[in-house]
Amino acid sequence: MTLPSIVRTNTAELYDAYVMKSYSRSPLTIVRGAGVTVWDDNGNAYIDFTSGVAVNALGHCHPVWVEAIRRQAGELIHASNLFRNPQQGELARRLVQQAGPGRVFFCNSGAEANEGLIKLARLHGIRKSGEEGKCIKILCAKQAFHGRTFGGMSATPQEKVQKGFRPLVPGFAFGELNNLASFAELIDENTAAIFLETVQGEGGINPCRDEFLLGLRRLCDQHNLLLMLDEVQCGIGRTGTFYAFQHSGVRADAIGMAKGLGGGYPIGAIWAAEKHAELITPGSHGSTFGGTPLACAAALAVLDVIERDNLLQRVQTNGAAWRVELEKLVVEFPQQVKEVTGRGYMLGLVLHSDPAPYLAACRDAGLLVPMAGGNTVRLLPPLIATAEHLKQATDIIRGVLQKKATA
Repeated sequence: MTLPSIVRTNTAELYDAYVMKSYSRSPLTIVRGAGVTVWDDNGNAYIDFTSGVAVNALGHCHPVWVEAIRRQAGELIHASNLFRNPQQGELARRLVQQAGPGRVFFCNSGAEANEGLIKLARLHGIRKSGEEGKCIKILCAKQAFHGRTFGGMSATPQEKVQKGFRPLVPGFAFGELNNLASFAELIDENTAAIFLETVQGEGGINPCRDEFLLGLRRLCDQHNLLLMLDEVQCGIGRTGTFYAFQHSGVRADAIGMAKGLGGGYPIGAIWAAEKHAELITPGSHGSTFGGTPLACAAALAVLDVIERDNLLQRVQTNGAAWRVELEKLVVEFPQQVKEVTGRGYMLGLVLHSDPAPYLAACRDAGLLVPMAGGNTVRLLPPLIATAEHLKQATDIIRGVLQKKATA
């Protein structure tokens, strides 16, 4: 049986007619990918440093990943969490091995993982105060992004995210990232948790400093608060350690993850330390599609390749050298480039003006990159990217800056 091919010539018209306008999409139709490269419907090739917004950890169509999905799809795709499946059990074991003693809950996305963390904080608040609805306060950071569910939006102090959806979920307060005192002064008897991204993504590539994270840990210990870290975008090797917070040596109480974990297949997960994981009991949380055999097989393939090819070391080594090269652009083009932020393969090129024209110029030159808050160009290569790929991307960016400087 021959399956009909997708009609590629009228994709733009189909989007205009039938797809909700929830994104400001670039005028590009992607039809194929391999490694760090994607091709559009006109046959043009691009270096993809969007990586599906930090999702495609192994690049596009990695053969180990593809074979794992193909094999699992022929055996068992979905069986419901009313039963066990071996792939979920093994993936949970390996995530616990990375995070420390605890337990894992599986879902389908970063927003769901973060929503589960918010629920965990509520349950901890009941345990702390002995009363439901009293100890519900969660401290987050300004410029944060935790998703577009009602809980996630409420933890995201951005007008473009919250506008039109008020009243939001109560109980959130916001301190300044890397300002420990601003968090300390928000803590009261009704505070249950501190919840923040180890490296802010959508709000700009803004990492938590090591001393800040360690200070938050001390505050949590002093006041019986959960330290919950959103590693949805910055986790799974993106900064050179499996979790970004591991650079600081801090201990988390709970972690949200997704994006790169599945390498392109939707999966999310929550890890919680044992004494907090026990707060989740039958009926208190669930997910129909969480941890299916197919999703877990995809994630296991990602972990296998990260370990087999020593990708964490690659990201550490290449990422450090790449940042040095990018920082040269600050010196060469001080009227356009303000600074370089981030770590590993999650870097931000902070500009003095709107990044949109630069993104378009990079696209025209064969490089795909997304933007973030604060006039930031996000650079998110897949973990498989080599030093040569990074150099090619830097050369394209330099060429764009040179043209803008002489225009």
